[in-house]
Amino acid sequence: MPRTSKSLEEATPEAIARAGLEIIESRGASQLSFRGIATHLKVSHTTVVRRGGGDLSGLLDLLSDHLAANLPEITPGSMPWARATEERFVAWYTLTAAHPGLVLLRGTRPLLGPRLLKRLTEPQVADNLLLGLTVTDAFHAYREMYLYTLGCAALVEHWDAKEVNSRTRASLAALDPEEFPLLSGHFDEVTALITADAPFRDGLRRLIDSWAATAE
Repeated sequence: MPRTSKSLEEATPEAIARAGLEIIESRGASQLSFRGIATHLKVSHTTVVRRGGGDLSGLLDLLSDHLAANLPEITPGSMPWARATEERFVAWYTLTAAHPGLVLLRGTRPLLGPRLLKRLTEPQVADNLLLGLTVTDAFHAYREMYLYTLGCAALVEHWDAKEVNSRTRASLAALDPEEFPLLSGHFDEVTALITADAPFRDGLRRLIDSWAATAE
């Protein structure tokens, strides 16, 4: 019987994706590399390159699509539009916010992995059309919510709330109260928003309400 390569068994695309995400979050985004993943998995560099996307862009697609596998599968038209939209984008926000280093690494690269397209893009645009939006508006609405979600995921620091709050309070305390009376005088209000998910959810709800009104 033919022998199965140990590298092929251990360097599956899913294993490469998990290792890449772990490296980004534990060592920093700058440490992501094919060699680093190969060392992490104890397999050859060539195997990781071949099965991990071939270049950095392909590797980032693999990592992003690994996250997208956890998105809910909501069939277009199976629930009210606002609820389906909110569930999809809140789920995508939760997944990407847990790995902010990946979002920042991607920069302006588009997210076009098959899982993301199948579970988020295609069904959301289909639901937008069922709502009554034109084709142009259906894609516009998707893009607007998508960019808003990724922006919040990249910029809202809530993965280490205690440390972030402490750093924020120290920075505010150092401000001149005469020059910054609002910021220096409202420690609790500012720090409560720095690590909270509520601003994202509130903003998403406003976008949903706005597009629902457009379709009426």
